[in-house]
Amino acid sequence: MGSKTLLLYSTTDGQTVSICERIKSELQKYSKVDVSPLDNSVNLKLDNYDQVIIGASIRYGKHKLELYEFIKSHKVELENKKNGFFSVNVVARKPNKNTPETNPYIKKFLEISLWQPQHIGVFAGKINYPKYRFLDKQMIRFIMYITKGPTDTNGTFEFTDWNQVDLFAQKFCT
Repeated sequence: MGSKTLLLYSTTDGQTVSICERIKSELQKYSKVDVSPLDNSVNLKLDNYDQVIIGASIRYGKHKLELYEFIKSHKVELENKKNGFFSVNVVARKPNKNTPETNPYIKKFLEISLWQPQHIGVFAGKINYPKYRFLDKQMIRFIMYITKGPTDTNGTFEFTDWNQVDLFAQKFCT
């Protein structure tokens, strides 16, 4: 177990962190794994790692700017390592939008990103209405109404397929 893996994440509500922890549990069978928020990555030395995976969530149709800034600053380092990327979005709850080839946010990321990851995954996220501020709750409820998703603002709805997360981690290890 001589290799070291860095799992970086950009999250809005915490589901990306949960997914990173699940990936870590699989990867640590083969590697030492560190998990860190992307917004705290200024002092991280990518040279200390053999592998890097970045996970980022979508809110209102976009990944956070910090994701693209990190990629711009570390593109060469990322490309010189085994690397991967995954997006977490509620659109991926739909069977026809739950693969890197069919998910609109992965397609958009690959179009505008300077980096083309070696391993790509997409996972459905979670809606936790009680946790949201009033405006977010109403906006997300409206989006769910339009896309035929859950609109009960008293509910929490997890769509993550944990088997799919495990498969991503296992494929990354091989």
